[in-house]
Amino acid sequence: MSTMAIRRALLSVSDKSGIVELAQALAARGVELVSTGGTAKAIRDAGLPVKDVADLTGFPEMMDGRVKTLHPVVHGGLLAVRDDAAHVASMEEHGIGPIDLLVINLYPFESTVAKGAARDEVVENIDIGGPAMVRSSAKNHAFVTVLTDPADYPELLAQLDADGGTSAAFRIRMAGKAYALTAAYDAAIASWFAFADAFGNPLGPDALKATPFPATLPLAFARKDELRYGENPHQSAAVYVPRGPATPGIPQARQLQGKELSYNNYNDADAALELIAEFAESDPAVAIIKHANPCGVAQASTLLAAYEAAFDCDRTSAFGGIVATNRPLDAETARAITGIFTEVVIAPGADEEAQAIFAAKKNLRLLLVDSLPRANRPGLQLKTIAGGLLVQSRDNGTISAADLKVVTKRAPTERELADCLFAWTVAKHVKSNAIVYAKDGVTAGIGAGQMNRRDSSRIAAIRAAESAEVAGWPASRTVGSAVASDAFFPFPDGLLAAAEAGATAVIQPGGAMNDADVIAAADEAGLAMVFTGMRHFRH
Repeated sequence: MSTMAIRRALLSVSDKSGIVELAQALAARGVELVSTGGTAKAIRDAGLPVKDVADLTGFPEMMDGRVKTLHPVVHGGLLAVRDDAAHVASMEEHGIGPIDLLVINLYPFESTVAKGAARDEVVENIDIGGPAMVRSSAKNHAFVTVLTDPADYPELLAQLDADGGTSAAFRIRMAGKAYALTAAYDAAIASWFAFADAFGNPLGPDALKATPFPATLPLAFARKDELRYGENPHQSAAVYVPRGPATPGIPQARQLQGKELSYNNYNDADAALELIAEFAESDPAVAIIKHANPCGVAQASTLLAAYEAAFDCDRTSAFGGIVATNRPLDAETARAITGIFTEVVIAPGADEEAQAIFAAKKNLRLLLVDSLPRANRPGLQLKTIAGGLLVQSRDNGTISAADLKVVTKRAPTERELADCLFAWTVAKHVKSNAIVYAKDGVTAGIGAGQMNRRDSSRIAAIRAAESAEVAGWPASRTVGSAVASDAFFPFPDGLLAAAEAGATAVIQPGGAMNDADVIAAADEAGLAMVFTGMRHFRH
């Protein structure tokens, strides 16, 4: 492949950013302009000569613009192999002129869905002729240049000025970009059909009956940023966002200050945001996360009090952690947070004084979200494995007091019940095997990721005892606390470890073969215990 001159260009864009300037530049270089609909009007209004596609095809645009470029004159001009004698003969026989450059972008399908448009409007924004032309020109990249992104206009013009045409390398790169566009575009459309309910129910409540998992899983994501490195410095990484509707999260947050987010920052910040979203409607709440596990969570009458209580749960682990709040940040809370090294702070807003306080810590990343994500929203979670992809629905299961079954002789008091539910909510966000002690809306100790539940109970109690010693309290917060277990206690040992730490109430799923023994041990220890009938494994 060699440098290809551009004598005729077809311009047809929905996003008209820079199109008039490009048309002016092409016309000044002697390129014949052909266009469609609104693009032709914009070019003509700029005083430039432009030929309508209808003049080439001999057919007017019809059916509300659904049919205009689907014609042999257009696709023959894009697909013809210029050094193939039979192709050239066909072009001459049928009056088909070559099209050397296609400048195009597609109907705004994703943004139409994102704004909550009605089904008919969404359907009308499924582009047919555009992707067909993109694919034709990209296939014939040996001779045709295709541009699908206004950001590439300057490079095109630079190539024309330098070499009188486009290089093979440029055409290949643009063709790859074009096919990525159509692949993502089709995936977005397929996703809309496959997951209609998750995207605002455009197809009606009965659209998904049998399974939320289609036979082919369409995914359409666009790269937002390349990251400095991955989980470790020898790994590379990037962050992608959905093309189309997306639940607001860390990638959509506004970063007011600090270094670029790392792979680990994204992962930990997401864990913090998901956890604090559970308390979106509660009293002021703060979650402190380390390595995707909470090390302190608290509710209080003020955000400052909530932060201080969460911090006291495990001051050691909080160092270099991620802090998330369910209320806009104020100056007092900002001062407390900046009292130690903190990697990232996430909040639904921050007043000017708080922002000024954070600004003094130039390496601290401050992220503001417009709103907290809905904790029980629908959706899918994906995980790559060797040879495939695991897909599951999000863990959006919730439990209320009415769902609990008292299984011990003693029922929990009102306070114990509230602490049970608080501990249970936090345990949902702790890596399994998870044990969470809580008292008065504050975590007392958290045990995460152990190979057995007994060790998680003991580790959580040890951390609580150490925190009490550091704070100078007369006793550990586990005394008089409620303890939550993300899955059932298979044996009494983990429950007895909690009782030894001073817990008085237990919340767990139940369902173990040894439930009777565990209940008997709870009764003997004077514990109140409730079963949820639901577990919250998180691996």
